[in-house]
Amino acid sequence: MNIQDIAIHLSHIRTAEGYTFDCQTIAGEVEVLQVDLNDVDGFSVFVTKTNFQIICIIYLWTEAEVKAESRVEMLEMMMDTSISIPLSSYARVEDRYVLFGSLSVNSNMDKVVEEIITLNENALDVMVAMEDFLL
Repeated sequence: MNIQDIAIHLSHIRTAEGYTFDCQTIAGEVEVLQVDLNDVDGFSVFVTKTNFQIICIIYLWTEAEVKAESRVEMLEMMMDTSISIPLSSYARVEDRYVLFGSLSVNSNMDKVVEEIITLNENALDVMVAMEDFLL
């Protein structure tokens, strides 16, 4: 399965919950697929693939958006709550905080869809939980 296979599949399905997807390939050194859930307030999910895994990433906020006086408390809360976020983990890419999940390249398409939806739902929950730490 490659990025184009994922894009084609997502563009043609409607989940049991009624989700549909809009996909856009982002060309570059590493092929990335931007996936948006149609008619849902949420985040773009960026999907890429390595030899061993499919990685799904949501960009949450930048370092500049964090209240300086609350940064340490925010980081502690992120560490304390990380285990309670199913299928997702926090990370930082340069100056951007992200939520990500990964799957085996051998995962079936249903698992990829589940990861994208779950990651988006988790990101919405994280934003609510972290809003006091952000400008």
